[in-house]
Amino acid sequence: MSRQTVLSPADPAEAPAREGARYLLDSRSFQYATLGAATLAVWAFIASLTIPILLPSPLDVGGAFLRMISNGTIFQHIGWSYFRILAGWVAGCAVGIPLGILAGRIHVLKRIVEPYIDFFRFIPPIAFLTLSLIWFGLGELSKVMLIVYTTLFIVFLNTMTGALSVEKERIRAAQCLGATGQQVFRHVIIPATVPYIITGVRLAMGNSFMTVVAAEMIAAQSGVGFLIFSSRLFAQTDYVFTGIISLGIMGSVADLLLRKIVGLVAYRYDIKL
Repeated sequence: MSRQTVLSPADPAEAPAREGARYLLDSRSFQYATLGAATLAVWAFIASLTIPILLPSPLDVGGAFLRMISNGTIFQHIGWSYFRILAGWVAGCAVGIPLGILAGRIHVLKRIVEPYIDFFRFIPPIAFLTLSLIWFGLGELSKVMLIVYTTLFIVFLNTMTGALSVEKERIRAAQCLGATGQQVFRHVIIPATVPYIITGVRLAMGNSFMTVVAAEMIAAQSGVGFLIFSSRLFAQTDYVFTGIISLGIMGSVADLLLRKIVGLVAYRYDIKL
């Protein structure tokens, strides 16, 4: 009688296949691919019900992307937008973080700057576009300064809130253990403020994208905002979608890189991004 081998569901030989299937279903890339395919399918279906000038199909937008990639214009627009965002965001953070910490710990300074912050933070950056062009000219400085304005208030408010939220008991405990003022600042105040700083810089990054698009639509000859605005003038909706999708990709990449960089410091304070 021949012996027949039957593999049960729990047979170790099937374990790698089951684990691979489970990993595939649970992996983030698989989820993103499925969601992306579903989005494209719905987009294509809705586009088939209308005309391209109202809603171009994914193939039309993909063709516009390829044409801009082949002639290199999309990289020029993305590069200029990234440059303006990065320059203004870094400058705004460099001013907002130390000013927020000082205002949170020095009561007199807080009382001096808070009225100005409460007034100007409700004025959108685009309201200063005309003045920025008059004061700083038609070059890059005018657009960078608008992003500095955008970043400064968001970072300052979050940082000041963090500095104000440090519990007095923690400061007194450190002082009782013989910590100097500098040690209290470095080992108590700064660690307690870091989560608020991270939140502020990430929020400011997102708002910087909105500001740069508005500025490029009105006062630029390059950038993704200029691409969207100029394409609208010629009814090139596929290029408008190209610019919009580029902004989403740019923002996702920027936030990913920011989280990677911040993560080098955040783990010390048990912060998960």
